[in-house]
This record gives sequence, C-alpha cells and structure tokens, in this order.
Amino acid sequence: MRLLIMGPQGVGKGTQAELLAKHYDIPAISTGDIFRYNLKNNTPLGQEAKTFMNKGLLVPDELTNKIVKDRLAMEDAAKGWILDGYPRNAAQVEALDTMLEELGTPLDNAIALTADRSVLMERMTKRAEIEGREDDTPEAIAKRLDVYEHETAPILDIYRTRGNLVEVDGVGEIADISASIIAKL
Repeated sequence: MRLLIMGPQGVGKGTQAELLAKHYDIPAISTGDIFRYNLKNNTPLGQEAKTFMNKGLLVPDELTNKIVKDRLAMEDAAKGWILDGYPRNAAQVEALDTMLEELGTPLDNAIALTADRSVLMERMTKRAEIEGREDDTPEAIAKRLDVYEHETAPILDIYRTRGNLVEVDGVGEIADISASIIAKL
C-alpha cells in the first residue's frame, strides 16, 4: 500500500500516518520528522532548513525532493509506505510522479484530512506549549496555514481528477478517524 496523507498543519496527519503504518505494516515517512532530525543534529541540511522553518516558510522543493526520493528507495519502503507532508505543491507532485515511475511503485491513494482553521490554530498552539517547538509561533502557524491553503490544497484536485483522493474529516476521536480512512481505502 502506497499512500499520501495530506492536510493542513495540525489536522492530525502524523497521528493518522502512524496508525495507518501499523495497520498496513508499512513505514510512515514524515518529511517534517526528517527535517526536525536534521535540525536537532545540526546537520548542513538542518542548518539550511532552519532558516526557512523558523520564518514559517516551507523548505525549498529541491532539498525536499532529494530527501523523499532517497527515503522511498530504502529497503523498508519496498512493500509500501505512507508519506506525510509531501507533496506540498504542483511541482512536487510532478517530482513524486517521476520518482514513483523510476522506482516502479505507483501511488494507491492520497488521503486528505480536513478541519476548520480555528481548530487547527488551537491544536497547534497547544502543541507548541507541550513540545516547546520554536516553529509553532502564532505568526508562523498562520503563515503555514496560508501557504497550505494557497499552494497545497489546490493539488488535491490532481488526485481527485485521477480518482484516488480519499477525503476524511480530521475532527473527532482519533480511532474513529482511522476507521473512516481504512473503510474508504
């Protein structure tokens, strides 16, 4: 099973990706986690990514594409994966299409989780307090939600047109959301 999980920051993509990964016995691949690892370990990629993330900006496509391609080619992803946080724009959709064609691994479905902006702001503000994340200031949160709305949300139409978009309300009990996703897949 090869899946994308999409939606704005704070909608629960990471939580659902982990649950789906366990259910289908495939790795959950989060570009955000990859970048946070590099930030924590102060790698050159982490240093470069930090300049964008701290301003609430997305990491440039060329850095993100390389990391995703390398990760999807790893042995544990051979039987499937769930990709969280990628693609975020039309150029990345094209890059992913090319990667999957080269790897001979077609995408099964794109899952879109939805929630109102006020719910997302509240969730992310709480997350910032609990985790102490520098990139979750109210200004950065609002900017990332705006970027999602303008750059990422429109690509859902690509997967809708292809007939492999699964849309699920991201508000409710975590187990109920997971059950809804699995039922729709």
